[in-house]
Amino acid sequence: MADPYKGLASILDARISGIASTAIAGLSCELGTFTGSGLVLDSFKHEIQDYLVADWLVKVHFTLPFKLLGKATSPVDDQGNNLPGASTSQLTRYDFNPGQVEAVRLELKSGLRAGDRVLAVPVNGGREAVIICKVVS
Repeated sequence: MADPYKGLASILDARISGIASTAIAGLSCELGTFTGSGLVLDSFKHEIQDYLVADWLVKVHFTLPFKLLGKATSPVDDQGNNLPGASTSQLTRYDFNPGQVEAVRLELKSGLRAGDRVLAVPVNGGREAVIICKVVS
């Protein structure tokens, strides 16, 4: 006897996929240039000053062991400021095992400079745009 839930799940999956593809069919990404005060898309030569910048919250995976060089200072307060009597070690190697870090925020906006090439999605009839990422060659 066939599983009736499998058939229902298949129909729902097909319909949801169709709705999702229709919803994003009109969205197209465009290359542009960040000007510092706005965004100029390659297909629209006027500066868009009402722009948004994507902000990403990601989980970072370190799949291989890695090493960093640095110095250790002790004692310090909760903000990392030296406390009286603090001393700094010689250059030290820190070895890290593979692992992951939850909820790392990637803030694109602070890294954008005038002249940077970006990928953007026009929204609200092209009156605004969302910068998705910086594009490099």
